[in-house]
Parts: sequence; structure tokens; C-alpha cells
Amino acid sequence: MSLEIPSGFSPSATAIAAAVSAPSLSLRLKSFARAMWRSRWLYLLMTPSLLYFLVFKYVPLWNAQIAFKDFKPLLGVSGSPWSGFEHFQTFLNSFYFDQLIINTIVFSGAKLIFGMPVAIILALALHETWFKRFRTVVQTVVYLPHFLSWVIMFGILLMLLSPGSGLINSIIKQFGGDPIPFLTSPEWFRPVVILSDIWKETGWSTIIYLAALLSISPHLYEAATVDGANYLQRIRHISIPGIMPVIVLVTLLRLGNILDAGFNQIFVLYSVPVYSVGDIIDTWVYRQGILQFQFSLATAVGLFKGAIGLILILAANRVARRLAQQTLF
Repeated sequence: MSLEIPSGFSPSATAIAAAVSAPSLSLRLKSFARAMWRSRWLYLLMTPSLLYFLVFKYVPLWNAQIAFKDFKPLLGVSGSPWSGFEHFQTFLNSFYFDQLIINTIVFSGAKLIFGMPVAIILALALHETWFKRFRTVVQTVVYLPHFLSWVIMFGILLMLLSPGSGLINSIIKQFGGDPIPFLTSPEWFRPVVILSDIWKETGWSTIIYLAALLSISPHLYEAATVDGANYLQRIRHISIPGIMPVIVLVTLLRLGNILDAGFNQIFVLYSVPVYSVGDIIDTWVYRQGILQFQFSLATAVGLFKGAIGLILILAANRVARRLAQQTLF
């Protein structure tokens, strides 16, 4: 049976495109299904992580609308009345807003600026050492503080910094000085927070840089040694350029969380005398939003932090693309 085309019939461009795209779409779907099946074990391995982000990150976005509502637990999320940007204005017009922003950025920025170079230097030192047993001991010692909670770290800091019986103040008194209330003094609280965070997290942060160093081809170091390069020259021209993509990646990710200054640490260490230099956004939200049941306010501040973090990541990514030719996306 033959199909006769009427004379004078001219198929339109839309009809031709539809006829061509229909088979190609079917082929693409089949190709995608075959690729999924070939990598089915990898996708199965990814499933727990995908479920985690789906359940704990994406599904809760529905509840983020309470930032724009006067949330009443008895009425629920959908039944609570809308309030617009009232809660954002409450936070932005708060008497403590400037102080909270400054404290948060100071803590988070100082941890990034001072903590990252220490972690990189430690990774380079461990990578260059020839004593494997010494390297293992050092890695174990510097990794250990990461696994201690800030409650335990607070007890250690008390034993070191207590004005009455702390080790450091005992040494100060031995040399004729007056004891210093490190944890309750506005002048000393910020250095204590920054240095204790570096002490606790440097070893753990070293892992990613050390892994990047181990991925560099050893032939590059051998060729540099044959050419007469010393340790510092190999570090400068091989090691640091080799881990530069990782440094850029970590910096961009940390900039996205610049307003997360470490709630657990600050909450455990701070007290009323140091509120002026130690109170950050998260601790203020805890007092105002959680203790006083202002859930809408707490959610509004969370959205504010997320928006600022997104803007910083996009800006830093563009700067990194122009200056270092390295980007996150």
C-alpha cells in the first residue's frame, strides 16, 4: 500500500522539526537509560547521599515560607498568616545587627585567613618528611582534637586558661605577672576562640591538602631533583601549583559559609561579659528565635545567611576565574 502525497502539499518547518526530533528524543532517552543501567552500581552507591539531601535539604524548603509568615504552631505552616518581610526588618533593624555582623565576619574570616595557611604548611611538612613513622605519629596527634566535642575542649581550655589554677596563668604568676581572665575578657576572647579553633581543626583540614599532594606525580619531583632544585624550590614550583585547585575550591566553599562562625564553639565558650565581642548571628538567633519561640525570625535569619552566602560564592567564583583560572562551577 503506497502513500500518495497530494499535489501542492508543502510540509512546514515545524512539522519537519517535529518529525525529526521525535525519533532523536526517543534515542536520547534510550541512550540515557542504557547509561544509567551500565552505571547502576554507582548510582546505587549515591542513593544514600541523594536521599539525605532530598529529605533534609530540599523537602524542608517548603517550611522556609514561615520566614514570611507569623508562624503559629497550632495553625501549622499553611494556616499561619502572612507577614511579608516583617521578620527580616526586625533582624536588620535590631540594635545588635551591626555588632552581630562584625563579630561573625571577624571570627569566620580570621579562621579562614589564619587557619588555612597553617593547614597547608602542615600538609607540606608531612608530605616532605622522609620519616614515615614520625609522620604517622604527628598525623594521629593533630587529627585527635577534631574528634573531641567543644564541651571537652572547653574543659581543656579551662585547665589551661583559668585565672586561679590554669597552667598558662600559673606560668604568668611565676614570672610576677597578674593572672588574665582569658575567657571573660573582651580583649582576649577573640584570640582564644580563633586559636582554639585552629588547634582543633587544623589537623583535619590537612587531610584534603595532603591527599592533593599525594596525587602529584612523583616524576615531577624526581626531575626537579635531577635539575638541582632544593626542598623550597620543589614546594614553590611543584607542590603549591599542584594543590592550587584544591585551595581555590576550599576557599570558595568556606566563603559560602562566611556567616557561619561556629555556633557550638561560641555557645560553649562565651558568657555575658564578652557578648560585645563574642555574640554572633547564630547565638543571637538561638536566644531570640528558639528560647523565645520566634521560629519565623530564626527562619528569616537563615534565609538571609543563605542569600549572602550565595552572593559571595558567585562573586568569589568569578574572581577566581579571572585571577587564578580556577572555578567551582
